[in-house]
Amino acid sequence: MSTTSYDLIVIGSGPGGYVAAIRAAQLGMKTACVEMSPTLGGTCLNVGCIPSKALLTSSEKYTEARQHFAVHGIKTGDVSFDLPTMMAHKNKVVKDNTAGIEYLFKKNKIDWIKGKGSIAAIGQVKVEGASGTQTYATKNILIATGSESMPLPGITVDEKRIVTSTGALSLSPVPKSMVVIGGGVIGLELGSVWQRLGTEVTVVEFLDRILPTMDGELSKTAQKILGKQGMQFKLSTKVTSAKVEGEKVNLTLEAAAGGSPEKMQADVVLLAIGRRPYSEGLGLEKIGVKLDERKRVAVDHHFQTNVKGIYAIGDVIAGAMLAHKAEEEGVVAVEMMAGQSGHINYDAIPGVVYTWPEIASVGKTEEELKKAGIAYKVGKFPFSANGRARAMADTEGFAKILADAKTDRVLGAHIIGPDAGTMIAELALAIEFSASSEDIARTSHAHPTLNEVVKEAALAVDGRQIHI
Repeated sequence: MSTTSYDLIVIGSGPGGYVAAIRAAQLGMKTACVEMSPTLGGTCLNVGCIPSKALLTSSEKYTEARQHFAVHGIKTGDVSFDLPTMMAHKNKVVKDNTAGIEYLFKKNKIDWIKGKGSIAAIGQVKVEGASGTQTYATKNILIATGSESMPLPGITVDEKRIVTSTGALSLSPVPKSMVVIGGGVIGLELGSVWQRLGTEVTVVEFLDRILPTMDGELSKTAQKILGKQGMQFKLSTKVTSAKVEGEKVNLTLEAAAGGSPEKMQADVVLLAIGRRPYSEGLGLEKIGVKLDERKRVAVDHHFQTNVKGIYAIGDVIAGAMLAHKAEEEGVVAVEMMAGQSGHINYDAIPGVVYTWPEIASVGKTEEELKKAGIAYKVGKFPFSANGRARAMADTEGFAKILADAKTDRVLGAHIIGPDAGTMIAELALAIEFSASSEDIARTSHAHPTLNEVVKEAALAVDGRQIHI
């Protein structure tokens, strides 16, 4: 047993874990964070959100130069890309971000305990590191271990030919063909990267539409736009096997409802059917921490488990697997440990798909409102009628606001278009403050900006949009 004891030990240094550790230190807690990877930041900073956005940006700039500069009178001639340089930029972005977390830990006097953490007993965290095993005493334990890629029975990942998102971030050379299993956020984003660089990409989705958790009109429009860019789709289809043979992967597909098998071949297969909580090996069963049927840690509204002093946040508990959701939970959890109050409105947490155009949602979808029997009004406005979007020659998509039919309170908002991921913040704030569509409509939006599409969509709820 170490002679050093803590007020809080966080297991996991992803966005939820490191943010929680920093907030705890700000509140005066003696804090440590256990991380088994060589760098801080978890999946998001190392092999997830950050490196994928670097490659998405690089590949989008390449596409702009090849296909879109001409309309602005910019002549480039033959345009090519250097994959090693692109990857080097991605790696530098990751290194800078993870080093930034290490700096913040030092600044806030947070101890980084290197090794694999588990809960030895109530108030005790065991860490297996390179120099041996050590146990630390702590008043509180916060589980922030995140998630891992969901496997598919019968398909063996080698991170070379059959890859998860981790392997898809480091492919070389550019594959001629790729099958993406799963039409969710990860599959579409990484599929977009390689499609822009010349790969023939086919997305195979078990359900009858891509982005199945998002608003139906949004996912339908997204498929149409991505299809025009060259991405192909096989919906209501399942992959029953994928086997590496030489330098190819041979796949067997069939209709989701069953039927005759279909053969397909690709250079690379990206398995992106979702993620599952990383709750194994933490010693939870031994000390009696309850898990649900999906192996997620069960918590109360204080993020405390059924075992006093043990808390959990982020991907390892129920809810959307989003980095910013984990961050909010981490802050609220430690503030409650410190005796403060905390609040999270899960309807005000946005989700973004970083394809181009971007796709963003917050609050309820039309499908959810219909299922709940809630009467609502719709206001929609296209980017094609927006002056700034026209100036950018980037006019695909729309903004849609869903408001309560009686009170006009904003219940949900959905955008597909340029910079949708940034624009959705205004609508998340509106939901957080229980704003009405009229509140948004009467708020002055600078001209000419893309955000005027949001104002016009709010006006459209009452049928009084101006520019269409």
